[in-house]
Amino acid sequence: MPHVHLVIGPVGAGKSTFVRQFCRERVAVPLTLDEWMAGLFRPDRPEADLVKWYAERAERCVDQIWRVAGAVLATGVDVILEIGLIQRQPRRAFCDRVLASGADLVVHWIDAPRSIRRERVAQRNRDRGETFSADVPPSIFELASDLWEPPQPDECEEYGIAPPAL
Repeated sequence: MPHVHLVIGPVGAGKSTFVRQFCRERVAVPLTLDEWMAGLFRPDRPEADLVKWYAERAERCVDQIWRVAGAVLATGVDVILEIGLIQRQPRRAFCDRVLASGADLVVHWIDAPRSIRRERVAQRNRDRGETFSADVPPSIFELASDLWEPPQPDECEEYGIAPPAL
């Protein structure tokens, strides 16, 4: 049975780097929300009301990513998903969706202290290297960091989530 590897964590934690390394070491198809959002919607990104604009499009992308993941899983190949899910309720709903599909779920929780994450994001914005998909202004970094809800013990137990090594 193929696996759905779900990568969670706050902005700047190292999720994209983890996904790239994971795919170098194993056979898995990476599907990342940031790449889809940048490829499909970056030219249309507004200056105002960014959170509402982003949320609407991200939800549609996650639904489409899940459809593509299902097609990949049907071929017997693992997928590794980096699709946001920074808040508990949407993350739990997605995990339940994966389990209801019959796929095996492995959750990888990646984290780092906020100060390190802030510097990583600033560096990524400057360098625009391998893991860059869109500029993350300091205000958006802080907002996304404030919205991050780490998995609680019940969620960790239910979905087999191990706390990250910091």
